[in-house]
Amino acid sequence: MNPLAALWLCWVITAFSPIIGKYAMPVAHPVLVVFSGSILAVIYFAPAMTKKKLWGKLFDKKTLGLYLVMGTFGTALPFSIMLFALNYTTPANAAILNQTEIIYSLILTSILLKERPSLGQLGGSFLVILGVAAILLNEHFTPRWKGDLIIIGSVWLFQISHIAAKKLPEGLDYTLISAARSFWALPATIILILFMWPTGTLYFKPGFQAAAVIGATGIFKYGIAMLLWYTAIRNLDLSKVTAIILSYPALSFILSVLLGFEKPQTYQIIGLVLTFAGAYWVTHVVKKQNAKKENLESIEETI
Repeated sequence: MNPLAALWLCWVITAFSPIIGKYAMPVAHPVLVVFSGSILAVIYFAPAMTKKKLWGKLFDKKTLGLYLVMGTFGTALPFSIMLFALNYTTPANAAILNQTEIIYSLILTSILLKERPSLGQLGGSFLVILGVAAILLNEHFTPRWKGDLIIIGSVWLFQISHIAAKKLPEGLDYTLISAARSFWALPATIILILFMWPTGTLYFKPGFQAAAVIGATGIFKYGIAMLLWYTAIRNLDLSKVTAIILSYPALSFILSVLLGFEKPQTYQIIGLVLTFAGAYWVTHVVKKQNAKKENLESIEETI
């Protein structure tokens, strides 16, 4: 598939994700959705994994720990928490507030890598904070507010997964990475299920809606979208890829309104614009910094 077409299709699937999650909540507990979706994703990747003889590499001692971190912090925990949040907030808010991951990225980079954020990064982060504040202040003490806070408090988990992913050896097959993330999400979800089982909080209502949301989660979100994403970032400029994918909350917002999950509010539109502008600003600054770093490295190599 054309890389740009792959990116836009991934964008559409990503925008539908909070919508799918909203439909899932009446029929299945969040942990069961993630567990079932992960199993379905592994089944989806099975033919390619078998053809390429990659199953054994899921248990390679050099990467197993990293895969486990990616599966736990990139799939099992954050998606379970965010699905739970959709019991309270709307798909549009969930998509918009996900942009706060940019802020967590800067904080963790500063703490773990001792890198000071630039003025541009701080400026972009400030816009994201303003966008988030525009939503939170207008929904203070409403049912949505609880869900909004849960979203904001959980997106940092993705950064732990990203850090682990960056430590993977170069040249790994992307089918392997995608399958490993779903496969190694299973231990954490199984532990959560065993922990919750005695409490009686787990629920599942068999039927078309349950089958549809689990199918969409496993095949499209955890399966196809992952391969489309890697196809895009392998063949396109990373800043272009990031700029396009960061705009997905706009489609999530439109879909949420059209499907009757909410009535558009001015403060939501303001929050959407501010968070996107801030996230794009940070991405643009990072691109310039990386380009400058690459130029310096190339100069040093010639000396």
